[in-house]
Amino acid sequence: MEFIEDIDTLEGLYGTPGAPSLRKVAHGLTPLYRKWIMASRLCILSTVGPEGVDGSPRGDDGPVVLEHDAKTLALPDWRGNNRLDSLRNIVRDPRVSLMFMVSGSNTVVRVNGTARLTADEDLRARFEKQGKQPATVILIDIAEVYSQCARALMRARTWTSGDESALLPTVGEILAEASDGEEGGARYDRDWGPRAEKTMW
Repeated sequence: MEFIEDIDTLEGLYGTPGAPSLRKVAHGLTPLYRKWIMASRLCILSTVGPEGVDGSPRGDDGPVVLEHDAKTLALPDWRGNNRLDSLRNIVRDPRVSLMFMVSGSNTVVRVNGTARLTADEDLRARFEKQGKQPATVILIDIAEVYSQCARALMRARTWTSGDESALLPTVGEILAEASDGEEGGARYDRDWGPRAEKTMW
């Protein structure tokens, strides 16, 4: 098997990008990109660091980010598993990419830029829910924002293929497999839902 190791060879296998794919790039929040991103309750945050790359889903019950200014988004770091993979990466390498999705839409909007972490009290207070605040907020300085090609979600029938979750192993089963039976299992699956509801924020 031969591998592609230079850009000329790579580009020779594809056509040139269409003009719309280049013209759609903005370098801040335009009115329509702002409307789209503020409708998103789910994004994937991608970071890079010395140990490698990380992709982390981020979700909220309203807009997943808030506009700090026309060039900056604010993303709360709500309670998770405390691995801090994304946050450790940001502290050491500020490059980030976010992919915003809206249920029912095959379009994905990407933001590329750099990020900083803050525990600023006033900023954390903007996100307060049920008397709780995120431990930190990620400020993303926008370098570029653009819509992705919709074909990937169309091919996957992401919003129209129906509920296929019954075909999947549970997290309890995955934990049991990964820990040789020392963790996870049916008890984990049974307790997870109520525990998550109590610790959502």
